[in-house]
Amino acid sequence: MLDTVVRRLIEFGYERAMRQNTLAGSLKVGPDQLPDLYRRWVRVCTVLDLEFQPDLYVGLSPLPNAAAVGAKRPMVIVSSGAVQVLDDDELEMVLAHEAGHILSEHVMYQTTLAILLQVGTLSLPFLAGLPLRGITYALLEWYRAAELSCDRCATIVTRDPLLTSRTLMAISAGLPSSKLNLDAFLQAKDYREGGDGFDRIRRLMTELGRTHGPPVKRAHEVYTWVQSGEYDRIVGGDYIKRGEEPPARAEAAAATEHYAERFRGLMVDAAGTAQTTGEKLADWLRKDAS
Repeated sequence: MLDTVVRRLIEFGYERAMRQNTLAGSLKVGPDQLPDLYRRWVRVCTVLDLEFQPDLYVGLSPLPNAAAVGAKRPMVIVSSGAVQVLDDDELEMVLAHEAGHILSEHVMYQTTLAILLQVGTLSLPFLAGLPLRGITYALLEWYRAAELSCDRCATIVTRDPLLTSRTLMAISAGLPSSKLNLDAFLQAKDYREGGDGFDRIRRLMTELGRTHGPPVKRAHEVYTWVQSGEYDRIVGGDYIKRGEEPPARAEAAAATEHYAERFRGLMVDAAGTAQTTGEKLADWLRKDAS
């Protein structure tokens, strides 16, 4: 029933209000307004074979960022900070990422999550907000996964995994990539695997309330995906075409198995952390007693 709930929320006018607020301080990009950026946008939409070309806007914000908004009529907004910080290729990566959200039909659920966060479900009294809080956390988890999917999409469009990582680095720092060291940035393995079970659980708790995963982790995920051979397979033409999508039930079963395995691992980490903490506490007490 989530689709029905989402559409009802949109019908209440939230999307229209969000769209108006977004457009209030934005500049529409076209052949006569930032033409180089517009040409990049046309190329991205063509490569991905989008059924329509969404409107592209530049909005005033110092943060290098972009977003696809709207469920019925999606559009893409790129911040002025992104235009100033990123080079042309990096901007194309950002555009391809946002176009991936539209192609994958992520935007309806992103809009719903934005509505729920604006309503403030995470700050409601515990029992009163419990149902919406559960939906919100589920959508946040989905949102982070969708970001990884669209990083892959952008990599397919640009044919350059290094460009994807470089762009994530520049966005993370808010500085031109020419001033940064990509090798030093790619420390995702330390973030992902470093520390004990307690560190991993703490990282999970930190990420639970975020829409985007840490940029360095996202860069690592891109490289893991490329190394798996999936990138070469898709670039070679072996991918699901329109009309060949697997049944939703099969996708749901795969997702259930993935998250069951993930949380089993977390429980093992939690148990190990508890045991280790107990042993350390016992050692400390023995030393104190002696």
